[in-house]
Amino acid sequence: MTSPPLSIDLFWSFRSPYSYLATGRLVEWQQRHALDVRARPVLPLAVRTPEFFERVNPLFPRYLVRDIMRVGEFLGIPIRWPRPDPVVMGPDGRYPAEQPYIHRLTRLGVAAAERGRGLAFLDEVSKLIWDGSVEGWNEGTHLAEASARAGLDLAELDRAIEQDPGHFVDVIEANQKDLEAAGHWGVPTMVFEGEPFFGQDRLDLLRWRLERAGLGARS
Repeated sequence: MTSPPLSIDLFWSFRSPYSYLATGRLVEWQQRHALDVRARPVLPLAVRTPEFFERVNPLFPRYLVRDIMRVGEFLGIPIRWPRPDPVVMGPDGRYPAEQPYIHRLTRLGVAAAERGRGLAFLDEVSKLIWDGSVEGWNEGTHLAEASARAGLDLAELDRAIEQDPGHFVDVIEANQKDLEAAGHWGVPTMVFEGEPFFGQDRLDLLRWRLERAGLGARS
């Protein structure tokens, strides 16, 4: 008798370069192993807690860019800071309440997850945003084509969100609360049986834990 697949919750943000850098490996794991990765999109820190960036050491942004570039090089994953940034920054360096991209993206991620295509959607759209192959990921048919590659219809997702926006707001807030209840606040965080693993550099540790729990090949 085949054992049921293991499952993990993936708390993830479209503005997080480390979320993007982790996603391809999780896609591969789900394809090869009896593992379900439940996509749980959350809003990024810049939207949830914008004052964080007012307090952060001024060396942080430059180090962040250097680090994501070398991690991408190390993993063989192309990466460039998005154009445009999914989170809009004002001329004063602060993040305004009006955000034309990130709320839509996060709600689309929830809609995709509810259709059983969450991880595929995160994978395709994060590559569109982060891999540097597209200038203006938000323009033209780029997002629709990425959705189609994930097995989804962008227009149908947008209609579902428009019909009940409050539902998607509630799910995103619940995801954030569940992330914090699991013991962390950042992304990507993978949670397996209540244990959080924060960061793309904890995937090997997560894999070890999954194998100890009996991770097997997908039939």
